[in-house]
Amino acid sequence: MSLVRYNPWSLFDQLNRDLNAPLKTYDDEDGNIATANWAPSVDITEDENSFNLLADIPGVKPEDIEVSMDNGVLTIKGERSAEEKTEKENFRRVERQYGLFYRRFTLPETANAEKIEAKSEHGVLKVTIPKQEVAQARRISVKH
Repeated sequence: MSLVRYNPWSLFDQLNRDLNAPLKTYDDEDGNIATANWAPSVDITEDENSFNLLADIPGVKPEDIEVSMDNGVLTIKGERSAEEKTEKENFRRVERQYGLFYRRFTLPETANAEKIEAKSEHGVLKVTIPKQEVAQARRISVKH
């Protein structure tokens, strides 16, 4: 059994982070401040040839998604437009978020920025980031 230090303020810290999350701002590549209303969930996998990023962005058209790479940072941003709601509709619960989304990921040095590809299909954005070819070690003969 291990001892765990109890922090009575940890719940308040988490509540503060959760309440301030919608207000979080980010700098985009042009130095402008972008405010994100929500952030898509992502999965990142790695195989021997590439890194693969899958982002859940349902209801967003591919032309409304911007993927960019600058100084080793991959940026995904866009906007999901809200649906018009009529007064006749009786909403019992509204959980889907609308507005701007913004995610940034620092890529490892082995990523090949020149060959990144992005594809959106059925509400899932797939970004494939190929790895650079690693220079193979070789023996160099010494001439005399």
